[in-house]
Formats: sequence, structure tokens, C-alpha cells
Amino acid sequence: MSYRVFILPRARKEIDSLPRQEVVAIEEKIESFHEDPRPFGCKKLAGREGWRLRSGNYRILYKIDDRARTVTVDHVGHRSDVYR
Repeated sequence: MSYRVFILPRARKEIDSLPRQEVVAIEEKIESFHEDPRPFGCKKLAGREGWRLRSGNYRILYKIDDRARTVTVDHVGHRSDVYR
């Protein structure tokens, strides 16, 4: 059974502002959440709820609800400022 993936409007805006080459890679990773919300390389965030997945110099921050089988993408941004 697959997960439903939701991208918050704030995260969609962040994705749309990135270079096109990065957008393609990030959208592929987000699409993979349908089958596996915890792919190789993802990490649980320390100090707050959620997970992160690396895509080059960019990070995808998201939350997983296993009961509802949903993944919500909260933020997408450069590694230097996405955690703020």
C-alpha cells in the first residue's frame, strides 16, 4: 500500500524558486515517497519532529504519518538555511 504525498504551498513556492536542474531531482525524490517514505539516506531530525532527505546541496524536510499513510513536505531549501 502506498503513501499519499502532500506538498505544503510554502514548500511548493520554495521548489519553484530553485534552479530547474535541482527541481527535477527534488521532484523525483518526492515522488519516491509514495512507495517508501524512508528511503536510503533519510534521517530523523534532532530537536524537532520530521525527517530530512538530501538532494545535492538542498534538503527536503517532511513529516510522515504512518497511521494515515501520508507524507507532508514542509520545506525545501539550501542546506545552509533550510533548518532555520
